[in-house]
This record gives sequence, structure tokens and C-alpha cells, in this order.
Amino acid sequence: MADAPLKGWNHTPNVPLQVSPFFRWPLRPMAMLGWIWNSWFFLSERLILVGVAFASFYWFQPPLEETKTLAFGWIAEMYVRNLILMSAVAGGLHLYFYTFTKQGAALKYDPRPLMKNGRQFTLGGQIRDNMFWTLASGVTIWTGYEVLMFWAIANGYAPMVTWAGNPVWFLVLFLLIPIWESFYFYWIHRFLHIPFLYKHVHALHHRNINVGPWSGLSMHPVEHLIFLGSVLIHWIVAAHPVHILYHLQYYALTAATSHTGFEGLLIKDQNRLRLGTFHHQMHHRYFECNYGSLELPWDQWFGSFHDGTEAANEQIKARRKRMNSA
Repeated sequence: MADAPLKGWNHTPNVPLQVSPFFRWPLRPMAMLGWIWNSWFFLSERLILVGVAFASFYWFQPPLEETKTLAFGWIAEMYVRNLILMSAVAGGLHLYFYTFTKQGAALKYDPRPLMKNGRQFTLGGQIRDNMFWTLASGVTIWTGYEVLMFWAIANGYAPMVTWAGNPVWFLVLFLLIPIWESFYFYWIHRFLHIPFLYKHVHALHHRNINVGPWSGLSMHPVEHLIFLGSVLIHWIVAAHPVHILYHLQYYALTAATSHTGFEGLLIKDQNRLRLGTFHHQMHHRYFECNYGSLELPWDQWFGSFHDGTEAANEQIKARRKRMNSA
């Protein structure tokens, strides 16, 4: 059957996977509204992270006036905050799903356990390797970009928007940041799969064939610079400091949640919070597919879309053979 789900997985969502209805013809306004609603309400990563960004800004962020001048104190404060955020999200998910196995194998994509050992890992094991690259490099570069952007806004080098000055743009920007992420991520991801860059940079992330929460931001420092560089758009596109926090927290923390390895968090036998994406999980197993996300149909347009069916799997295998023989 054309729509038969893939074999070899413990769990697969409903297939074939569908991209955003905004790029299907004829346009279906209700489906488009439904996509936005399901992406944001009521309990979603995006809405939770908006709350985290506001909490960070009001309670754990140095005043903008203070960030005019680079100083160890306020930079260290932001770095510690980000260490705690990443450890809470990635560490909490790892403890819940893998250490204490609170959900067992329910909604777990890959039936195999995470790797405890392996010569390919920097510190000899998958979790230690992932934690090292996430915390030592990822959080450091994430904080570096925050420092740069807050310093630039405070000194008038980057444009700033306020709620009082433009409340519509202030709200809309929260909706646009994930779309920009989808656009940006696809193109840098294709770039990182150029053989030279893959071998020397992106291969570190792809050590994780079966992913866990600590895998998401486990990258080479060069990839962290490229990946988190998405926030530099705000040197052109006006943003409030809370948008800067949301932008980078969205990139960094959803890297952990999207690599959870489980489709979602079960509460009373219902998936109450969508987490790991099967779309990207397939990229880690099959490599040359699903470079982007389901927000924008780049993979469909360029022939690298795997919709989770056996038919699509055969097409991806044929595509890989053509690429290897070229």
C-alpha cells in the first residue's frame, strides 16, 4: 500500500506526514487556522517558551542600560541562566523518558536504547558526549549571541520595537520567529550536508542516529555559530529584548524537545504536549531527507521529503543511490 507506515519503528504517527496547509492549493482557510491553533494553543512548546522568555526578561535579565558596556558580571548572569534552562529542559526530559522511563516505550519512535558506549563519541558514551557539546559549546555560543544582541540594542546599533510603539508588530513577531526558523534551518542544513562541511562539522551531530534530548544541541562549535546565527536577523528586523530571548531560547530549547525521541508527553493516556518530531527523527536515521521542517515545504519542492511511508522510503533509497553514484 502506498500509505503503509514504515517498518522498523516502535511508534509512528499518522502517515503520510503533511506539510503546512499554507502551501497547498486550493487554499483552505479553516485548515490554515487549525494549523496555527494547533501550533500554539493551548499547551504547546511555543506558548510555554513565550512565557519563559518573559520570565527571563523580567526576573533574570540584566537591565538594558547595564548591557551598554560589556562586563563579566552581567554576562556571567546570563550564562548561568542559560545553563540552568538547558539543563532543566534536556536533563528533565532525559530523566523522565530515559532514566526513570516514566512513559515506558509509549510514543517512542526508535525501539533501540541510546548508546552507552562508542568510539565515535568524544567522551566514550552518547549521553556524556551530547552533554559536553551542548553545555560547553552550545550554551556558550547561545549566550554569546544574546550578549551581542543586547549590547547592540542598548547602544542603538540594532533597531528596537516596543509594545507601546507598535503592539501589532510586537505580537506578530512571536508568530514569525518560528517561520523564520524553518526557512533558515532548511538552508543552513543543506549547506552543512555539503561533503566537506558534513565530514568536518555536521558529522558530530549525526553521531546520534537514535536521538535523545541531549542530542538536539550537540553540535560542532562551527555549527553552533551557524545554527544560532539566525538571531542576527534582528540587526535588520526590529525586535524587543524579550523577542531576542524568545528567539534564542526557541532555537536552543526546542532543539532538545524535538530530539526527545518520543512523539509527546502522555498524561492520562493522552498526548498532552507534542515533543519529538518523526519528520526529523527520520533524518537522523536516513540522513539524506527531511532537511527542514513541516512549516515550509522546501523538502517537497526539492525532492527530499520523506512522509513516513514505505513508498517514500523506496524513493529516498533510490535518491541516495543516484547521489552516491553521481
